[in-house]
Amino acid sequence: MNFLGHLHLADASNSSLLGNLLGDFVRGNPEGRFPQEITRGIRIHRFVDSFTDSHPLIAEIKPLFGATRRFSPIALDVFWDHCLANHWDKFHENSLEHFCDQAQQATHPLCVEASLPEQYERVISSMWDNRWIDSYRDLDNIGYALARMSNRSPRMGPLADCFETLEKHYKQLDQVFIDFYPDVIEAVTETKFE
Repeated sequence: MNFLGHLHLADASNSSLLGNLLGDFVRGNPEGRFPQEITRGIRIHRFVDSFTDSHPLIAEIKPLFGATRRFSPIALDVFWDHCLANHWDKFHENSLEHFCDQAQQATHPLCVEASLPEQYERVISSMWDNRWIDSYRDLDNIGYALARMSNRSPRMGPLADCFETLEKHYKQLDQVFIDFYPDVIEAVTETKFE
């Protein structure tokens, strides 16, 4: 899952939206560094990443990526947000726009009274200010996001090539999302993260 998925799963598990977004920006044990509810959100984020990457349906599709298979978890995380945005009505009673307005209030660095990692402040401010989640519905914007991510370092270069697989196998991958995402929701709502 990427940003939208983690926000939605935080909402589904009645946990901290801020903590669930922080999961990618906090290294090591978060215990004692943040309030307990935020720490719980970080733990849920990490659980979701592990659960998703090890899900049998995800394991079945990784070979589709061929030589870029090593980068498939990152590409799929971004793609799952595209799928969630496009199937939003199946998973939430409020509109995506309404949900994002509320999530922005809970996670935008300008709205949060907490000491946050510098990278979180930079990335999440840009995400909200530039309306990334709104753009996720358009598959071309997923390609654009992967291309930008691939430019972060030379070793990330092959990530951009993953987009071809997403386009080529779009229907199959979209169906995988529909089949596995309810398992993720069930896992986060039934697991204790104390």
